[in-house]
Amino acid sequence: MTSMPSVEIVRVAGSMPPRWLAEVEAIFFEASGRAFEPGRERDAFRERWLGRYLDTPGDVVLLAIVGDTVAGYLAGALSNPSEQDRFSDLDYFRTHFAEPCRRFPAHLHINLAPAFRSLGIGRRLIEAFAVLAGQAGAPGVHVVTGKGMRNVRFYERCGFEEIASAPWHGRDVVFLGRALGSGAGH
Repeated sequence: MTSMPSVEIVRVAGSMPPRWLAEVEAIFFEASGRAFEPGRERDAFRERWLGRYLDTPGDVVLLAIVGDTVAGYLAGALSNPSEQDRFSDLDYFRTHFAEPCRRFPAHLHINLAPAFRSLGIGRRLIEAFAVLAGQAGAPGVHVVTGKGMRNVRFYERCGFEEIASAPWHGRDVVFLGRALGSGAGH
């Protein structure tokens, strides 16, 4: 493992500076592994997985800054997605994960630029989010990802464990939860 560069974790309050936003979006689309032409499909994909967090007051956006570069980001919400209409397009929250969402209501979306992976930066972003979620009174935090995906091992190393899984759009997704503080858990 390469040594970790000097990283500053910054919480974005209000609108993100345009340069940072462009870097976050570049990381987001690169990590998706999908190529999009500018237009409606690209915009809908961005909104579903990133935009809803950037544009909602009270949500958390953390940036990992190395030098003057955005190395990665974490966007998350501190409240239960199964109880919010803005997540109704992700029907697994209500149909399969409503009960675990009550125990692990805070949730996140995280990506790093390829040059900054495997350096401990992702863990630092998750730890910063866990602190904020705990301070907000969330008993736990979760992430939903594809079952068997490479990132599952990363989340497990960050203290998450598989709580539930469900079919969604022809594949299985997994709900990974991490308890925060005493009294949380399963």
